[in-house]
Amino acid sequence: MAGTLQILFLNPPAIGYSLSRCRRPTTHFPFSGIRSHLVSKLSSSVRASLQHSNKGNGRGDHLPQATAKDFDWVKPLSGFVSNNFLPLALIGGVALGLANPTLGCLADRYYLSKVSTFGIFIISGLTLRSDEVGAAAEAWPVGLFGLVSILFFTPFFSKIILLLKLQPQEFVTGLAIFSCMPTTLSSGVALTRLAGGNSALALAMTLMSNLLGILIVPFSISKLIAAGVGVCVPAGQLFRSLVLTLLVPLIIGKGLRECFKGVAEFSDRNRKLLSMMSSLLLSLAPFIQVSRSRSLLLLVKPAVFLLAVVLGVLLHLILFAFNALAIPLLSTILGGSESSFSKKQNISALLLVASQKTLPVMVAVVEQLGGALGESGLLVLPCIAAHLNQIILDSFLVSLWFQKENDLKTA
Repeated sequence: MAGTLQILFLNPPAIGYSLSRCRRPTTHFPFSGIRSHLVSKLSSSVRASLQHSNKGNGRGDHLPQATAKDFDWVKPLSGFVSNNFLPLALIGGVALGLANPTLGCLADRYYLSKVSTFGIFIISGLTLRSDEVGAAAEAWPVGLFGLVSILFFTPFFSKIILLLKLQPQEFVTGLAIFSCMPTTLSSGVALTRLAGGNSALALAMTLMSNLLGILIVPFSISKLIAAGVGVCVPAGQLFRSLVLTLLVPLIIGKGLRECFKGVAEFSDRNRKLLSMMSSLLLSLAPFIQVSRSRSLLLLVKPAVFLLAVVLGVLLHLILFAFNALAIPLLSTILGGSESSFSKKQNISALLLVASQKTLPVMVAVVEQLGGALGESGLLVLPCIAAHLNQIILDSFLVSLWFQKENDLKTA
């Protein structure tokens, strides 16, 4: 009987079938009742045990909530990385070059710096919208002054920078070269949009200054910087090189956008992704330059590098102050409150775009100099810091403008 009970309990679906074949009477009902009673009792015991466990040890029902709290930091961290991808990529490139120069030297051997510059301007062409450039026609006086400020006025500050004495001298020379560059490719436009400024005007100044900069930058460096240090820069060769590495990929990217509708739609849908790709390509430049010059960089005293960083901050503040002082003067001359210089949207675009300098073109120029004005890594390093500082400072400024605008709307 005990054996029969065990078999019936362990394999209940076969009970009815096996008993019906043996034509036995309904003697299995008592055992079925025993089985139901045992199963019910066992289930009650298990439920009671689980409830006691949940209440007694603080786990159970609270486990999913605790796990969610443990990952509360993931979303803010990912948002911070996404919003600050460019500075983080540049800092990461410098840190990686200092930590492991072998990879950077290998990348330099296969000319990845030139490939990265080519890729950056391909992406710039892909994301360039023609309608935004045309929309800036109304504010052409502001745009014209912005181009003159970027390409002609602000490069003359390089003469003042070269008067400074700092070891290594490449830090000073690098910042002087940086002051001759056109405006940033993306930061100025992005910050103008965040500030509620005339983004079409910002884009037009960005495009024109970088295109004209290919013609003007080699001669600015040759006349304002190279003459002061006794070096003759081959301006014609540098111009041809910049055309091949900057203008040609920009035209290719723009041509792909205009010829293929799918390319334009993809670029517009994935502007954030393309911007991050451009930042990664840009980070290759400091990574390679720092890797090549790591032994020299380690010889630089931290206080000297900190001073070079401060000089980069001062350069940006001086350029910003110069443009800020010129705006009310031009507004008075060209019609006062009716002038295009009196509109807040145009003012914010001019201040943000005309006061920034681009790093990719500077890196391309330094690559083509071939060490004529000093060690490439030492020339680029303070400019990386200056590029980061101008973005950070202007970001704070845009935040202040945005907060002030909200306060006015609330009032």
